Amino acid sequence: MRAVFAGTPDFAVPSLEALLNSGTEVIAVYCQPDRPAGRGQKLRPCAVKARAMVDHLTVRQPADLKNEASYLTDQKIDIAVVAAYGMILPPAMLAAPTLGCVNVHASLLPRWRGAAPIQRAIEAGDSKSGVTLMEMDAGLDTGPIIEARQTAILESENSQSLHDRLAILGAEMLSEFLERLATGPIVSKPQPETGVTYAGQLTRDEAWLDWRRPADELARQIRAFNPWPLARSKLDGTDYRIHQAALGPTGTSATPGTITIAHGACLRVQTGAGALDLLKLQRPGGKALDTKTFLNGHAIRTGSAFTLPSEIYADR
Repeated sequence: MRAVFAGTPDFAVPSLEALLNSGTEVIAVYCQPDRPAGRGQKLRPCAVKARAMVDHLTVRQPADLKNEASYLTDQKIDIAVVAAYGMILPPAMLAAPTLGCVNVHASLLPRWRGAAPIQRAIEAGDSKSGVTLMEMDAGLDTGPIIEARQTAILESENSQSLHDRLAILGAEMLSEFLERLATGPIVSKPQPETGVTYAGQLTRDEAWLDWRRPADELARQIRAFNPWPLARSKLDGTDYRIHQAALGPTGTSATPGTITIAHGACLRVQTGAGALDLLKLQRPGGKALDTKTFLNGHAIRTGSAFTLPSEIYADR
């Protein structure tokens, strides 16, 4: 069987390895064009390209896909496997492989179609997530479901830890699917028409913490936005990145955003409903530190307040 793989970030690497280990002939690997990164803004290959280069695979990085269907046809591609590619395959490209295109998607479809399903599931307070293997069609994650497997979202889990678990789960599902494909046709069923939600891409502006919201919502936001773009808040004109937090007492004792305790290992902030204990934070240019270490080196006054930037506050 001849295949192409399309993926870009770390999430897709285990699925690429599953395809390589299946005995399938991987004709080419698609990923997005190299992007500038780091202080020097030098072009850096994505995680999938770096992995493909290890095995000296053909890498294709077109800025658009309008001419790629002819390549798949010329190469007599049987199947395309897609995982977090980040580009929409046009209809002609979807139709080119003889067995179609299969997508490894990090949610329990039809919940959380779109770009950021892992983060949105945590942010929304979902108790479970999972991976859906689906046949691709022209819609956004609307294709028939081949298989879906779920896993609990742990209360302490952030987007990175859930991402890592789902990446492995997706690779396991893909490996088993490829084994079945060798003995029979693809079997799938349409997605349910109810329960559809969309997971829009994260933005930096969303990362600002609005302390008027309840503590449990802010705790989920902090978990969902770790490792990127990281939740943030202003204190005395300085932007702080909040890496980790835990729910504090449920009572209301001060204006939202007010620091009620800043001593030892406790940095407690009043929210719109309950308090939030900040466990790990970071100043610009510094390292992320646990609260006790941070307070030993940076004075924060009880009674001072975290705030939103004025332009963000006006929008909310």
